[in-house]
Amino acid sequence: MSSDSEERALRRARWAITAQIAVVVSLLVAVAGAIAYGMLLSGQHADADRTLARTIQLGPSTTPPGCVWLFTPAGHAPAGPPRAGMPLPALDAMVPSPGDVHTERRSIGGMTYTIRVENHGGVVSQAFFEELYQIQDRSSLVFGLGVAEVLALLAALGCGRVLAGRAIRPLADALRRQRTFVADASHELRAPLTRLHTRAQLLARRASGRDAEDLDHLVRGTRELGEVVEDLLLSAQAGDRPEFEPVELGVLAEEAVAAEAVRAGEGRIRLAVTRERRPYVVQGIPTALRRVLSALLDNALGHTPPGGSIEVWLGVPDDRHVELRVRDTGVGFPAADADRLFERFARGSDGDGRRFGLGLALVREVVTGHGGTIAAAGRPGAGATFTLRLLRADPV
Repeated sequence: MSSDSEERALRRARWAITAQIAVVVSLLVAVAGAIAYGMLLSGQHADADRTLARTIQLGPSTTPPGCVWLFTPAGHAPAGPPRAGMPLPALDAMVPSPGDVHTERRSIGGMTYTIRVENHGGVVSQAFFEELYQIQDRSSLVFGLGVAEVLALLAALGCGRVLAGRAIRPLADALRRQRTFVADASHELRAPLTRLHTRAQLLARRASGRDAEDLDHLVRGTRELGEVVEDLLLSAQAGDRPEFEPVELGVLAEEAVAAEAVRAGEGRIRLAVTRERRPYVVQGIPTALRRVLSALLDNALGHTPPGGSIEVWLGVPDDRHVELRVRDTGVGFPAADADRLFERFARGSDGDGRRFGLGLALVREVVTGHGGTIAAAGRPGAGATFTLRLLRADPV
């Protein structure tokens, strides 16, 4: 990952942590507000019910509290014209027997009232409690909770920003040290690799026969290693990924097979490339794709016993893609492990004794970064096939 990408990822992580803290604080304030509102509403309703019950008990001879109206067959209180819509004769039917009580809340003339209808010894009374002041209290509470929510959100954003910065600072320091190490190591390796490459070139020019061929492979290998170091140095210093360019995947495959020919011969493994004599040009970074092919061949050689074979096949499945397969006749793997093979440090139990690794995980990262796909298929004892598919540079 480049330094710019790392900085963007760290900024996203910081904002994500800040947002999560703000959401949690806002939810806590909202829950507390909802509990407070519910308790207020319940208390108001209970207070209205008690007031109405007491008013009916005292009867019209006593002036009821403010905002309360009482209606009985003998008259109503307080004296004077009643509010429009009061009483409600239809509610009398709700209390047909002595001792019956009916309570409800209803809107009359744009105002909400708590209504209590009670049958006391055959006499039906109706009491109305106007909820004007209760509604005002609830509105004040909601406004206060809204202000508290906004203030809590602002405070959470500020505090969350600070806390998130402290939380990711160790990660930022680790990434910075990693970039510094890569840059320093790449810089220190570049000079000796250049000298090694130059000496290998001189030896190759002086040699002849089979020695010249082996030295040519050595020259190619030192050049590829130098390209890897150069890519690491550029990535650590500039933070820029090399630009994509047309890459002849068939040529890279043949070079990778030639580079592993000696190792395959020592292990008595047949290694070959199967392709048509046509271009297999894809868009990519040559050094990265060369590492992908090298890792796939390294994996196949590590899991193929003596006497086996490895085939690198290239084809064009459609007008937009180039496909490359690495087939081996090695130990294979259970079908259920096909996806797990590409996990970092995945544990295996076959092959040449290696149990952990990053090879296939890095292969998938590179292929995905090129907009391609890679899949694995195999069976225990029946070999494995890795299928790589990339976009063509010249789609038809």
